Amino acid sequence: MKNKRVLYVSSEVTPYTPQTEMSEMSFEAAKKAHHKGIQTRIFMPRFGLINERRHQLHEVIRLSGMNLIINDMDMPLIIKVASIPKERMQVYFIDNEEYFKRKATFTDENDEMFIDNDERAIFFAKGVVETVKKLNWAPDIIHVHGWMACLLPLYLREYYKDDALFANTKIVTSVYDNEFEGTLDVNMINKVRYDEIPEDKLTILENPTFSNILKSAIDNSDAVVKASRFVNDELEDYLDELEKPFLDYQTEDTFAEAYLEFYSEKVLN
Repeated sequence: MKNKRVLYVSSEVTPYTPQTEMSEMSFEAAKKAHHKGIQTRIFMPRFGLINERRHQLHEVIRLSGMNLIINDMDMPLIIKVASIPKERMQVYFIDNEEYFKRKATFTDENDEMFIDNDERAIFFAKGVVETVKKLNWAPDIIHVHGWMACLLPLYLREYYKDDALFANTKIVTSVYDNEFEGTLDVNMINKVRYDEIPEDKLTILENPTFSNILKSAIDNSDAVVKASRFVNDELEDYLDELEKPFLDYQTEDTFAEAYLEFYSEKVLN
């Protein structure tokens, strides 16, 4: 795996967002890969609760300035970057004032999901790909963590399917138990349809529940990791029927090393 390129795309990453199973695992997986000589980069949303001064974020002018089309609307893409202290790992932040300036991640002060979380997820997926293209950095593996990142496999396989930079890229999706109640905006399917995603890939998004968004990511990935010890029964059954490389739950002490072995022996072979 040495000198391979692994891109970690996560909804949450320590130390920038509060400590959760996902934020810790995203960071530790990237850190372990980095220490093994793997070229790593991390992408995450620039949520408004992230203290830019404390974490020394700065805008990368040469990467910013592009507009992404989300449901027929021009939305400016701003790219910021920081380095994780002591690790020399770069973290790229996908930003847009309309979607990410608010001082919260996924829910408002009443613990209600933001109505535009679906558009934020589309913007995040496109923003990651467009930034990687500008960097001209072809990843061998893209490892997806968190439901807000889970449209990335679909967009890579369909919207960006003719992009040569990702021709040999393998996609791994981690499944966590960070479930939200209800659904994202019921019009989400039309917003994804606007990007001319094939109808057979859209069916799962007719009812944009947590489980269905994860299923879309699983269907469009090359390999899957069960990142939480327990996931809901619907996803558990879906994982049981997988016919692609699968890594079962690993403990906190073993998962980072197990991921690297999984990449090498199952994902890239």
